[in-house]
Amino acid sequence: MKNNRKKSFPASCFGNEKMQTVTIPLFAIILSLFAVAIIIALQGKNPFVAYMNLLQGSGLLPKETYASYKSMLTDFTSFLNAWTPMIFASLSVAVALKAGLFNIGVAGQMLTAGFISSVLIGYSPLPAVLAKPLVVIVGIIIGMLIGALVGWLKFKFNINEVVSTIMINYIAQYIISFFINTYYVNPVSRQSKLVSSESRLTLMDTLAGNLKIDLPLGIILAIASAFIIKFILDRTCFGFEMKSVGLSRNAAGYAGINVGRNIIYAMVVSGALAGLAGVTYYLGYFGSIQPRVLPSTGFDSVAVALLANSSPVGIIFFSFLITILSKGSTYLNSASGLESEITAVITGIILLFSACSAYIRYYVNRERAGETEKKVESGKEDKG
Repeated sequence: MKNNRKKSFPASCFGNEKMQTVTIPLFAIILSLFAVAIIIALQGKNPFVAYMNLLQGSGLLPKETYASYKSMLTDFTSFLNAWTPMIFASLSVAVALKAGLFNIGVAGQMLTAGFISSVLIGYSPLPAVLAKPLVVIVGIIIGMLIGALVGWLKFKFNINEVVSTIMINYIAQYIISFFINTYYVNPVSRQSKLVSSESRLTLMDTLAGNLKIDLPLGIILAIASAFIIKFILDRTCFGFEMKSVGLSRNAAGYAGINVGRNIIYAMVVSGALAGLAGVTYYLGYFGSIQPRVLPSTGFDSVAVALLANSSPVGIIFFSFLITILSKGSTYLNSASGLESEITAVITGIILLFSACSAYIRYYVNRERAGETEKKVESGKEDKG
């Protein structure tokens, strides 16, 4: 009997189910970059040059000229400085997603942790040996407290975490803006006063030969955190219970898992990571806070976590990609004449295509099942 099934795109290109967590998002990114290339070309610009400008602005390719004390290396360390909070923020979203929660309030948690750390430590006369560790500790504690509050509201009153975190975003944004404008504003920049160099988590303008380099101290901790979170999720009882709650709360409760406790614990861990993102952003990458503005990193991290399918190791790669888009946008604007907002378009299209990844995975598995069925029928015919 002949199989009339039409041949289609080979499912083997995406690998097995484990490989699909990498290959399908990469396929979505390639499609989105191709789509954006068409948009750029319609504006009369060369898309390859535009993408090259993004890499140049991130310090991954050399520019034609550099200012004094600057080079490709200084651009790259500045890129690492911006990448650090993105990793923490993306891990925060991913941990919550693993527990079936959507922490859309990472930006507000970052802002709160950054502001309180600035007030308590950043404006204090403490020496660096005490100030820098205390900044990290305070950031973690503030993030944990906010996460615990969101988790408790979810468990105790069944208040949707999306609603509570969005409300916390607005509360933090306007209350902190009031205090900055009232007590901590810099009259020239109209932002909060700069934190002390002793408390800052980036070594600014560090002389290296004839270069002035910004060295982010948190990048190693950020990458290590991704592997620690992976170990917790894959190798510990806590990680197993948290993922079980995320897959099905009813089934987890029937199996004897304390659902409410795991919801709170998941948000505590998520909040702690958001707090680390906040201190590495406001007391590392920047050094001050702009009133009434939530950090875009807190929202871009949602895109990263979704692209990585909440995989901690995948987050390292995809946060790197999204940071290239955000960091290279300024140079793209000056070099190509394209609006820097084109990077937001790229991110949006990437998300749009990645949203189709579930269908792509279903399509690939369906085709693979059809090929297996065809082989079985062919084997029966040979025996007959």
